[in-house]
Amino acid sequence: MKTTAEIRQSFLNFFRSKEHQVVASSSLVPENDPTLLFTNAGMNQFKDVFLGLDKRPYSRATTAQRCVRAGGKHNDLENVGYTARHHTFFEMLGNFSFGDYFKHDAINFAWEFLTSPQWLGLPKEKLWVTVYETDSEAYDIWNKEVGVPTEHIIRIGDNKGAPYASDNFWAMGDTGPCGPCTEIFYDHGEHIWGGPPGSPEEDGDRYIEIWNVVFMQYNRLTDGTMEKLPRPSVDTGMGLERIAAVLQHVNSNYDIDIFKTLIAKTAEIVGTADLTNKSLRVIADHIRSCAYLIADGVIPSNEGRGYVLRRIIRRAVRHGHLLGAKEAFFYKLVPTLIEVMAEAGQDIKEKQTNIEKLLRLEEEQFARTLERGLTLLDEALSEVKNDVLSGEVAFKLYDTYGFPLDLTADVCRERNITIDETGFEREMTEQRARAQAASQFGIDYNNVIRVEGETQFEGYTKSKSLAKITALFYDGKSVEQISAGQSAVVVLENTPFYAESGGQIGDSGYLTIEGVTFNVKDTQKYGQIFGHIGELEQGSLSVGQTVKAVVDIERRNQTALNHSATHLLHAALRQLLGTHVTQKGSLVSETALRFDFSHPEALNGEQIAEIERLVNQKIRANFPIQTEIMEIEVAKEKGAMALFGEKYSDQVRVLTMGDFSIELCGGIHAKRTGDIGLFKITTETAVAAGIRRIEAVTAENAINWILRQQSILNQSTELLKSDTNTLVDKIQQLQDKTKKLEKELQSLKEKAAMQTSSDLAQSAVKINNVSVILRQLDGIETKSLRVLVDDLKNQLGSGVIVFASILDEKINLIVGVTKDLTTKIKAGELVNLMAQQVGGKGGGRPDMAMAGGSQPENVTEALIVAQNWLNENL
Repeated sequence: MKTTAEIRQSFLNFFRSKEHQVVASSSLVPENDPTLLFTNAGMNQFKDVFLGLDKRPYSRATTAQRCVRAGGKHNDLENVGYTARHHTFFEMLGNFSFGDYFKHDAINFAWEFLTSPQWLGLPKEKLWVTVYETDSEAYDIWNKEVGVPTEHIIRIGDNKGAPYASDNFWAMGDTGPCGPCTEIFYDHGEHIWGGPPGSPEEDGDRYIEIWNVVFMQYNRLTDGTMEKLPRPSVDTGMGLERIAAVLQHVNSNYDIDIFKTLIAKTAEIVGTADLTNKSLRVIADHIRSCAYLIADGVIPSNEGRGYVLRRIIRRAVRHGHLLGAKEAFFYKLVPTLIEVMAEAGQDIKEKQTNIEKLLRLEEEQFARTLERGLTLLDEALSEVKNDVLSGEVAFKLYDTYGFPLDLTADVCRERNITIDETGFEREMTEQRARAQAASQFGIDYNNVIRVEGETQFEGYTKSKSLAKITALFYDGKSVEQISAGQSAVVVLENTPFYAESGGQIGDSGYLTIEGVTFNVKDTQKYGQIFGHIGELEQGSLSVGQTVKAVVDIERRNQTALNHSATHLLHAALRQLLGTHVTQKGSLVSETALRFDFSHPEALNGEQIAEIERLVNQKIRANFPIQTEIMEIEVAKEKGAMALFGEKYSDQVRVLTMGDFSIELCGGIHAKRTGDIGLFKITTETAVAAGIRRIEAVTAENAINWILRQQSILNQSTELLKSDTNTLVDKIQQLQDKTKKLEKELQSLKEKAAMQTSSDLAQSAVKINNVSVILRQLDGIETKSLRVLVDDLKNQLGSGVIVFASILDEKINLIVGVTKDLTTKIKAGELVNLMAQQVGGKGGGRPDMAMAGGSQPENVTEALIVAQNWLNENL
């Protein structure tokens, strides 16, 4: 029996033998692709190649691509673990042709790999294929060349309600490359229910799709027109887990070697003997997606990718609790995962410590969240009417606090309360719609600047060049000429202008010939060509003309200093904080640098000072900044780090600064580290959970920043009648004095409030024999209001207290209810009703609740509403 690891390697070896370049799996976080939440298909990393925006040194490629489908459009999270083939994480085996071979070779490659005894050796009679209804070319190849009998070939037409909307017609989006596809199915046997594709029983588990071969041969325009592509391409995908199930003679993916091992380990850790429990499947699936997402830089958070990761972790932990787990367990599966993933597990092995730490911290935090959820649920149940918990409340507990519906149902059942599940599902449906809308980006793949060929970049050695105009774009459309006053994009055959990449901004400058000046404000890459973006100030420009391209050298040099300082900063962070630090983004301009990096906590003053000292030490060392072109594998062996968001070819540019920093980088840099002069960190802040941001300045800008700080320091010493040596002590004295005065003032306020309380108690009125105090008390802080309410509740013994206080143009509302009346009067309900009148909101316990507001002019109306409500409810 072939293991999953052996199948993966066999696939890559087969296509290597067919002259395909073996390309490593790309990150689960798509590079420079805002249309995707996660990498969800093998072709994602080649999208720009298919669109004609990028060229590779190879025309055939093969990959074993890691994919995640757990958010946005591709979201089947709730099904994972309960069906035979749903996963959050899976590996997609693929082979690709970029204008090289087409249908004949693609079909024959697939058949040979699947059926040849040298490779997988599947019985031919077990295989069925589908083709697009009108794709007779593919049909004939299968039937006449490969020899698949007609009864095993099924034509599938437009079965999704529109032209070209078919299970056998693939499209990248609403526009752009598309084409028919052919799918290969494996028949598991008549002992399993289900029918062949296209039949009424096709949803059964007997016939399982194992390979999809897409023939990209059309370009769909916005009006629906199908243009033939000049260089048809091939994109294929075969799920590794599915083909492993076939070869290991099991019907469910969860019965293959990888999952059997993970399930057994999970059962051992949580202490259960029932290996058929669905919760074990959920956990075994989820550890793969969670570990690889963290390895690729995703951190649990409350938004975007981090939110999806957090949901997956919490779902796994919840299922662990269902199995009886009493302590953190999820992170303990990482070593087993590394073992079963074999060669594909090296990426998580390198970051194992950080992955385990983050998983354990998230699980411990979720335990606290569950405890908080139980408290909130208890409060919500105390306010239930008609013994039904609203679907809105149940969904809030689920969505905001990660409190599972089944646990909510368990608690409700103990109190004979039911849940409005229809309302819950309505809220859930709306959330899914919002998530899907947020993840679907409307992109017209035709509305992209495309130019054949590439621009030769000369900027490493030049700041001026003579260059021929190869294309002009005005208002997004290709034109032959532009005139004065028009903003446009100019494409040159060669250029000294650096196009924005790796965090470094694009160059500015000008293009000129006699009587003509084009002001270049920015430079961007469009595939292999450079676009010079700006405005024609005088004259006219035409395609074919030769211009003088001149870079703003002062701006570039300042940018280069900041870029080189970024590399020193990155190396310093890894040396001082740990190798878990990886770049998460950067921006390098002529004025400053910004560097985002992974780190779980804020840096203290001592750490920031140490980072500055180390970077400035390396600046004073005056290392030469050297560049070298080498094979990417050689660069990695030398320890070169790749920068976030960059794409690299087989030949890479390696930047070295002494023995301190070595990174892959295509940017513009100083000649020596000493050119940077001075490095100064200006801010250190949080960007997201687990992501920090450092902003810094260098050279002249750093000196100017220090001079400004010195001026502020001098002004401060003058105001406080101090000097720099005693300034901190002087500020501490003032703070201590201020705290003492504030404490005395608060004490006086509380005493005044206590004195007022006896007078207020005497002013209580009766509403249906219940004592009620309802007053406006301006200028009293919330703490004093609480003390006053508690004292009055004790004095009254039984009653309701309602206060509104205006302080600093804001309203504070408070309602107190004695315990004997909370079954009739809920403080939270009343205070929220009042808050609606003053543009606020609030909440609290049934016996004490507070709210704020921003409309003091409506305070009288709020008190009137409260009195009317009490008249009706007491």
